[in-house]
Amino acid sequence: MSSESDALRMIQEIESSLMARIPEHKLRPRLEPTRRAVELLGDPQKSYRVVHITGTNGKTSTSRIIERILREHGLRTGRFTSPHLINLNERIALDGEPISNEILYEVFKDIEPVLDMVDQELLAQGESRLTFFEALAVLAFAAFADAPIDVLVLEVGMGGAWDSTNVADGDVAVFTPIDLDHQERLGWTIAEIAETKSGIIKSGAAVVSAVQPKEALEVLERVSEEIGDTFRILGQDFTVTEYIESDIGITFSVDGLAGKYENLFIPLHGAYQAANAAVAIAAVEEFIGGASVPLSDMILRPALADVSSPGRIQVVSKSPRIILDAAHNPHGALSLANALESSFGLPHVVGVVSILGEKDAEGILKHLETVMAEIIITKSTSVRANDTDSLAVIAREVFGSDRVSVEEDFRDALSLAEAKLPPTPNSTIVVTGTVSLIGDVLKFRQIQEDSDV
Repeated sequence: MSSESDALRMIQEIESSLMARIPEHKLRPRLEPTRRAVELLGDPQKSYRVVHITGTNGKTSTSRIIERILREHGLRTGRFTSPHLINLNERIALDGEPISNEILYEVFKDIEPVLDMVDQELLAQGESRLTFFEALAVLAFAAFADAPIDVLVLEVGMGGAWDSTNVADGDVAVFTPIDLDHQERLGWTIAEIAETKSGIIKSGAAVVSAVQPKEALEVLERVSEEIGDTFRILGQDFTVTEYIESDIGITFSVDGLAGKYENLFIPLHGAYQAANAAVAIAAVEEFIGGASVPLSDMILRPALADVSSPGRIQVVSKSPRIILDAAHNPHGALSLANALESSFGLPHVVGVVSILGEKDAEGILKHLETVMAEIIITKSTSVRANDTDSLAVIAREVFGSDRVSVEEDFRDALSLAEAKLPPTPNSTIVVTGTVSLIGDVLKFRQIQEDSDV
């Protein structure tokens, strides 16, 4: 049995190798390098069935719900999501648990010669080496084949058509809400972004979608008709018939594609999570029985009750109440604002916010302003984080100067937020703006908890 230090060394070696490549946020719109690597490995992504998920917001939550329902069916599952909050292993999960350092290291050493070979071929062609995400996707596909698994719930990294995950062919293509984000990569209109994301629809695939803007819907309907098998959309082919939000989760009912499911409970927050769950249910109905066999109540109910989605309106402390949410675009910030009202009754909120430099900071802050009494601008450890001075200028324009404070270190920002909370039962600290800040806070809390043991 490897010691803890050996396991740490293993994951550090993998991370160092991957981080030496072109970073994740500087993706290359290309698919051939990933295709070449998996071909040399014998196409591991073809050794299991695939549910492929794309969209702008809600991808990870929907992926986690789908995976949990499939696992309750007795299937051995893989789940590939991004980004991670604390550890790289989170992205590659086997039967719902992050892959172990030992297994990941073994697979990495197995495929390393292939990654090197493709790197050399690319350099000889005047191309850049495999990127961080390309190499990670290859590693994940190989790890899942080695496990082996029955089905992979596969979240797109960015876009769809040229995303490295698209070397896999999904039996079901799932679309969460499509909105504006990563425009410099995906397109400047919702229609252009939808066109890129529609690339995950493969010949004969069943397509399941959340409610979409008209421009996105038109694209998805057209591509589904041209390439796919069926197209099912929330609000028309399946619906959330009722839902009740509380501070412990959501109770909801769904008229699915194959059955009616009453009074389900999921321990997540925000009305959008009921929609995510409905999309997940429809996707599993398509996958399991071609949308003709209802899901068993004895499978669906316990699966949903066991779902978690870290960093998505996650309550990590009750005294004081601290909520973490990885809203990193205006659409996500609006969903957070709505959830604070509907699930938590518009508490007195002190926000702790960092936003990446390339994001629509003003759009995010405008939605947060409606639900936050005051805001503390800070900076996550990401090299892409907006500097606090420039972000504070935008925040003061949106909130007014008297409602904005600045603390460069996120730990100091958390302390200041706690000091600013009024002594009322529903006072709440909300940490949001970027996934990297959520990860920073989770790591910090983990260190604090470990030191208290």
